[in-house]
Amino acid sequence: MDKLQKMISEKSVVIFSKNSCCMSHTIKTLFIDFGVNPTIYELDEISRGHEIEQALAQLGCSPAVPVVYIGGQLVGGANQVMSLHLNRSLVPMLKRAGALWL
Repeated sequence: MDKLQKMISEKSVVIFSKNSCCMSHTIKTLFIDFGVNPTIYELDEISRGHEIEQALAQLGCSPAVPVVYIGGQLVGGANQVMSLHLNRSLVPMLKRAGALWL
């Protein structure tokens, strides 16, 4: 858990993802298209990725990927991110976190 908290707090936007997950790809593309440079952890490629996935599940992240943190705060998965985007709350959130300078 401590390692997870450190990973989350060090960057303005953190995405936990898997290469095999199409929703993860969609969320990563959304942020990159905005011009955000998210820190992406591919849980199916990094060592201890399974442990991180379990820790995310313990925090209530279901499904375990994609999971997005902005400014150290849990945003949620693809549904939550897309809802924020559609109601025009995502860009202001990214600006407050210092991840976007439009």
